[in-house]
Amino acid sequence: MSFIDYFAIFILIILLLSGVAAFVALGMAPGYIAKKRHHPWPEAVEVAGWVTLIFGFVLWPLSLIWAYLDVPRRETPR
Repeated sequence: MSFIDYFAIFILIILLLSGVAAFVALGMAPGYIAKKRHHPWPEAVEVAGWVTLIFGFVLWPLSLIWAYLDVPRRETPR
């Protein structure tokens, strides 16, 4: 094998690792944001981020939006 073959294999490995890193970063993003913003249900947002990323990427932005939303507090009756 020549140098160009080794170089091509090296580039393919770098691309594969970059793709895996991007996938993991996207899956962790909603949960991370929810925890930083003190969301009432950060674990649920984290699970929603991973599930929607794996099973239906179209719905993933909804979990990201959910991470930014704050649930209004209920007023207790007097």
